Amino acid sequence: MAAAVGRAGSFGSSSSGLGSAAAFSSSSAATATTNNNAELRAGGDEDDGQNLWSCILSEVSTRSRSKLPSGKNVLLLGEDGAGKTSLIGKIQGIEEYKKGRGMEYLYLNVHDEDRDDQTRCNVWILDGDLYHKGLLKFAMEASSLKDTLIMLVVDMSRPWTALDSLQKWASVVREHIDKLKIPPEEMKEMEQKLVRDFQEYIEPGEDFPASPQRRNTSLQEDKDDSVILPLGADTLTCNLGIPVVVVCTKCDAISVLEKEHDYRDEHFDFIQSHIRRFCLQYGAALIYTSVKENKNIDLVYKYIVQKLYGFPFNVPAVVVEKDAVFIPAGWDNDKKIGILHENFQTLKAEDSFEDIIIKPPVRKFVHEKEIVAEDDQVFLMKQQSQLAKQPPTAAGRPVDASPRVPGGSPRTPNRSVTSNVASVTPIPTGSKKIDPNMKAGATSEGVLANFFNSLLSKKTGSPGGPGGVGGSPGGGGTGGAGSNLPPSAKKSGQKPVLTDVQAELDRISRKPEMVSPTTPTSPTEGEAS
Repeated sequence: MAAAVGRAGSFGSSSSGLGSAAAFSSSSAATATTNNNAELRAGGDEDDGQNLWSCILSEVSTRSRSKLPSGKNVLLLGEDGAGKTSLIGKIQGIEEYKKGRGMEYLYLNVHDEDRDDQTRCNVWILDGDLYHKGLLKFAMEASSLKDTLIMLVVDMSRPWTALDSLQKWASVVREHIDKLKIPPEEMKEMEQKLVRDFQEYIEPGEDFPASPQRRNTSLQEDKDDSVILPLGADTLTCNLGIPVVVVCTKCDAISVLEKEHDYRDEHFDFIQSHIRRFCLQYGAALIYTSVKENKNIDLVYKYIVQKLYGFPFNVPAVVVEKDAVFIPAGWDNDKKIGILHENFQTLKAEDSFEDIIIKPPVRKFVHEKEIVAEDDQVFLMKQQSQLAKQPPTAAGRPVDASPRVPGGSPRTPNRSVTSNVASVTPIPTGSKKIDPNMKAGATSEGVLANFFNSLLSKKTGSPGGPGGVGGSPGGGGTGGAGSNLPPSAKKSGQKPVLTDVQAELDRISRKPEMVSPTTPTSPTEGEAS
């Protein structure tokens, strides 16, 4: 066993040399394997690093493509008073917006809730005067034309100006685009894109997108394989290369047109058909709005951001309500417009727009001449001069302008005093009532007669007789029928006064009974004279 061991050991010794070589070779192999594993691990780390950077770069690239672009523009054109500034102010949430002059600049805040991103959309509003059309160079440049949307605003409270206004401002835009001298290849590409967008319109509800909440950020090359339908004969014959939206404002005035100008449904269908034909020529959308009633205002904003930023838009066309029409670009065609012609009763589809929708005559208001009040002092001076020219009147009663009866007794001092006393003495309660039909002068003299009669009845009575005025107590008198004076009147100094008083009383009492100034004088007055 030992030999064996020895041999084994010798063998083993000799084998130990071999074993040493084997051990060396095995250690070298292990070292090589370790180095190879390290190299493999290093290579794997490098691959992981490259993959990480690739992921980061792809994510940044994706975010850059999905980020809301800046520099988008909306240009509004229309007549003065059409409501361009009010429309944008309403979209912004501002009730009253001050109108500018020349070229106005506003903006709309655009927010992408899905990606928590926001930007501003530039809004340019050109004045309604063609004198300012040269300012378009600040809103429409060659570099930003492809990022611009044109909005033509029409005032529906004046529908007779609708078609002329659309054609005028569309020609202004075409003239300005031609001045930009855009390369033909680029312009042709923009026109083809507009045609493709018009042809690829899909009615909402027929084909919903997989993720309607997200914006469409796919490139145009993804749509090259889609089937393109041919356009109609009158569709996009005036291709501007940029999207156009026709907005009819003040549609709440439709009811006013019905009441005041006898517009009927066929008139509004006739107007709509002509506007829709214009929209077909330019590939434009049509939206009826009302700032006063807040109708379709939010729809205008949604359509703008859908055209410029690719936001989802699933609102179908509306043609039933005559004051809230909405026709997106690509939906309309000649056959659908022909449906409106079926409702015509007195109108025809081929009638001229200017012959049917006529401006109503302007009612001329006659303005009365303004009366300016003169100065108070001037007025009072005139009144004073007029009063000075008038004859003086007696205080308390009018002047007796009637002619005096001939044969009257002359005035005496006592009579004058008596008359003055009578003018201020109150009327006795037992006197007769004044006849309202009598003239003013006769009424005053009747009052005086009643007063003097009551005065004589008190002073002419004697102690021995009844005190009558007609005769003396003893039946005697002056012997004449015309002499009715009592004996007391024969005293010295009283006969002339009483005679005059009696004569005046007789004249006054008989004067209202005169038919004409030629009435003969009474015998009493003749005798008294």
